[in-house]
Amino acid sequence: MEATIDQHRMLLRAIEAKEGDYNPQIRMLRSPFSSPGYHTTIKQAETIHSTYKSLVYALGLLDTEEGRYERRAFDIIEQLAGMQDKDPGSATFGIWSWYYEEPLERMSPPDWNWADFCGKVLVLAVLRHGHRFPEPLREEVKRTIGNACDAIIRRNVGPEYTNIAIMGALVTLIAGELFEREDYSGYGMRRLERIASFTRERRAFQEYNSPTYTYVALLELGKLSTSTRNPEAKRLADELSDMAWDSVAKHFHAATGNWAGPHSRCYRTMLVDEHKAFLQLATEGALSFFPWEELPYEEGWYGIGFRCPERFRAQFLTAEVRDVRECYEPASGGEPDKWAVTHMTETYALGSFSKEILWNQRRALLLYADNGGEPTYAHFRCLHDGYDFCSAILHADQEGGELLFGVSFITNGGDTHPNLDKTEGEIEAADFRLRLELGGCLERVEAGVQGDRVTVRIGGLTLRLSCGYAAFGGELPREWNVGTDEKDGILFVDLPIYAGPAKRIDLRALEQAAFLFALSVDGEEGGAAPQISTANGTLEARAQRGGRELAVTLPLRPVERAGR
Repeated sequence: MEATIDQHRMLLRAIEAKEGDYNPQIRMLRSPFSSPGYHTTIKQAETIHSTYKSLVYALGLLDTEEGRYERRAFDIIEQLAGMQDKDPGSATFGIWSWYYEEPLERMSPPDWNWADFCGKVLVLAVLRHGHRFPEPLREEVKRTIGNACDAIIRRNVGPEYTNIAIMGALVTLIAGELFEREDYSGYGMRRLERIASFTRERRAFQEYNSPTYTYVALLELGKLSTSTRNPEAKRLADELSDMAWDSVAKHFHAATGNWAGPHSRCYRTMLVDEHKAFLQLATEGALSFFPWEELPYEEGWYGIGFRCPERFRAQFLTAEVRDVRECYEPASGGEPDKWAVTHMTETYALGSFSKEILWNQRRALLLYADNGGEPTYAHFRCLHDGYDFCSAILHADQEGGELLFGVSFITNGGDTHPNLDKTEGEIEAADFRLRLELGGCLERVEAGVQGDRVTVRIGGLTLRLSCGYAAFGGELPREWNVGTDEKDGILFVDLPIYAGPAKRIDLRALEQAAFLFALSVDGEEGGAAPQISTANGTLEARAQRGGRELAVTLPLRPVERAGR
């Protein structure tokens, strides 16, 4: 199988496909504009010129070893070296803006991660191709990398910020080895040791079971392992990679070809082509999504040792009953241990967190179902004017396909982001609702409502969702609405909280703001209703499900979140 995988040919194909995107006037790569909604002030644009993507493209050009691409690669690298903030007295020293169209001073706020993102590409470019650089450019890039290292050391992120911690270790360690700077290599090694110690204690990254972040971590660890001359650094990188692959393998749901939840950080609910192609390459075709000649190869993958160990591969291919229950965040700051639970069968995968914010980048309650050979998902959300509300908190207890869960609210959280737009306990809203969103393959998917109960059929699978308590400033009717959004390609079952003229909602003034639900996947119809108590300012619920008693406790009114 391995002989059929010609990554150099894939690299050439990827580079050739971007030929029309190169802008020789700006000396950068043009790419479609997308935004997470923060850092950049650009709201709309068809295309932009990305600093990071341009550098990755330049390294890809050099990796082809084709002389025709050399001058273009050096032009890009020269342009990007000149775009770094080189003033040691500046708050943004050593970093870049995201886009050519938006200088650092216009970003809100600038992204200090760009010292790590851009720095790692430059150190790999010098490591692999420094002998080809014109001498003035090589000296300029050496200074630029030094600035990035200084910025990384000055910022000194902790091991809990997994991907940036790994990237920063990669940049400083390799730069130190390249330029004989023991201050850089020593810092990088100490940082890598802290990451390994922190992760070893939990057996999981801080960004628990994240398709996006675990994928990036595996790439960066592969770069580190294949690039360093330090045997201990290589050993630690390989140890961390093994932990990551173990987590990916046991969460992969063979029946739907998806990465089972819950996900601490996630940008797309369905597994994207980039991640599918990565898994196919890493398993050397054991997991197959594309014909090799059509695999959507990323030029930044070339020369990286991201190989899934053979001992994990069988789990990617086995549709079986599998349960994963892990403490992914130990008790701290007044908060109890946080648990993640995943239950997989031959037909579905249901995952939930014991307590988590309902952020747009989090999948705190997520189901994947096999719908006649195509995947369908169900994702529980809280929406403020159509966007996920970060100050809504999910509380859940899961056993197999049975789930008892509630939603409460906090007064010191964020609106669209946990930290960047704090609500201070007040929001203005014209629409506020809870939603069970269904997406992916919607053929053979039906949803019906009877009183406070919802029945969803996905092919031969049945979901039963009931509301046992609903209050927001006072008790609310438990009336579900079913609808579709053709633009987003989803079907939804909503429990409206408020819809009308925009009004101010002061969470701190609400005497009650709590909801309770029970969800059963392929369970028996008509299970006993949960026993509910609202004494002492809390909502407590218990129910016999899945062979044991499920229990959740949540505050009856919005409260300040303790500790974190």
